[in-house]
Amino acid sequence: MSNIQKLIEQLPKAELHLHIEGSLEPELMFKLAKRNQVDLPYTSVEEIQQAYNFSQLQDFLDIYYAGMSVLINEQDFYDLTIAYLEKCHQQNIRHVEIFFDPQGHTERGIAFETVITGINRALNDSQQKWGITFKTIMCFLRHLSEAEAIDTLQQAKPFLDRIDGVGLDSSEVGHPPSKFEQVFNQARELGLKLVAHAGEEGPPSYVKEALDLLKVDRIDHGNRAMESEALVKRLSESQMALTVCPLSNLKLCVVDALNTHPLPAMLEKGLLITINSDDPSYFGGYLNENFFAIQSALNLTEQQIVQLAKNSFTASFLDEPEKAKHLAAIDNLVNTVSTH
Repeated sequence: MSNIQKLIEQLPKAELHLHIEGSLEPELMFKLAKRNQVDLPYTSVEEIQQAYNFSQLQDFLDIYYAGMSVLINEQDFYDLTIAYLEKCHQQNIRHVEIFFDPQGHTERGIAFETVITGINRALNDSQQKWGITFKTIMCFLRHLSEAEAIDTLQQAKPFLDRIDGVGLDSSEVGHPPSKFEQVFNQARELGLKLVAHAGEEGPPSYVKEALDLLKVDRIDHGNRAMESEALVKRLSESQMALTVCPLSNLKLCVVDALNTHPLPAMLEKGLLITINSDDPSYFGGYLNENFFAIQSALNLTEQQIVQLAKNSFTASFLDEPEKAKHLAAIDNLVNTVSTH
């Protein structure tokens, strides 16, 4: 293992763009299917993995929603979440801000309470066991109507002590952020943080809408913002964070190859970008694997890797003293490594 790979493993990190349902590994999918007597359209782990060759976002979403069918009871959501958090512990991830998709469950007849209780119990257990802090972000599915999103926000109200923000995910093209302006206004009035997927497959105008109409606190993906000079300047000056997901971009054909990824240009333009795994089970790697892959493909320097790790805390929704503590830990590690 190279020195830079060792550094990646040792660095404290935060993950800010992770769909908990997208961390469902094939082995757990089969285990839960058996436990809940759910018939899957696959006969083996290998068959599922072969189905993970996507040519576009929709191919992925089809299998993603099929995988969700095994999540039925509170314990299923607990098992799903704790498996991801154990991986975080192994990869030195100190803070997570995870997405969950309640509409993907409530429309199957699963109670909102079942979903949030299982996820939250695992997050609390992980904090006690491994010290991993967390925020929870409830996403609206953008291929559904805004009325359905508003209904989901109503269902969430009894559980707002366990929800820190709202997001916007699923099929991007044809579903601009402007479609959800009203529900984001309502979420803001409830004191929730706001994020939205924009500029992954959708045009730069979707990033602008997320900023101007939804008034988001953070942009998820945002790659295509690079096509607009004015937008790049705005993002740089405002230090609006972007949660970039390299292996996801590769797997969903957002980029042709990792060595053509816009990440170096984003760094060069002074954008506050972070590295994340998005849906690690489906896209071939958790956070460290994303760091390894992008470092290797783009020959990133140790300084750039350290900057990306720092950005993950700077861009988080932690309070300033907590951010400062993590940034100091990174500095301490770098100083220790450089003196040996």
